Amino acid sequence: MRIIGLTGGIASGKSTVARMLEKRGAAVIDADRLAREVVMPGEPALLAIAEAFGPEVLQPDGTIDRQRLGAIVFADPAARRRLEEITHPAIGRRAEAELTALRTAGTQVAVYMAALLIEAGVTSRVDEVWVVYVDGETQLRRLSERDGLERDAALARIRSQMPMEEKARHGVVVIDNSGDLHRTEEQVAAAWRNRLAAAPPETKTGRQ
Repeated sequence: MRIIGLTGGIASGKSTVARMLEKRGAAVIDADRLAREVVMPGEPALLAIAEAFGPEVLQPDGTIDRQRLGAIVFADPAARRRLEEITHPAIGRRAEAELTALRTAGTQVAVYMAALLIEAGVTSRVDEVWVVYVDGETQLRRLSERDGLERDAALARIRSQMPMEEKARHGVVVIDNSGDLHRTEEQVAAAWRNRLAAAPPETKTGRQ
């Protein structure tokens, strides 16, 4: 099974590209989904988060208050690291279990979509890294519109991550999603053809 690590900055369009790959037959594992699952009520990670950040990050029904927790971790790098120390191991265990299940089922191509694939140091989980890139102004506008954030709040979230230009240097494939969907689709189709359909894994080297 070939495992593609799909990453990119916040609001870069990772989910859009993942759907395009899924349409071509890839199975997609979304690290954001796993992150939500590992902090459900009763999960050990949720208890650890409440201990680390206080009961005020929980809603009355016992679920995470994502807005309150997000305000804490995006403003404080140390708090963000603490949260990641709690959640990343739990996410990793679920990811490995799902990848094993896909491999057992005979899946040919799996996509592991994770915003912090590089920052978390888990690129060893995948065979190669694909980066969804977007220019800074487009990223800021899309994030502000998507999440209803003021400019300063959106900038804080963008700046809490690895810069897009640096992240792009880690990709053997870089999909520029700054333009329209047709152009993105063309790039995805070319990458799929060149790296996954046209050659055996051992000959697939170089950057698209």
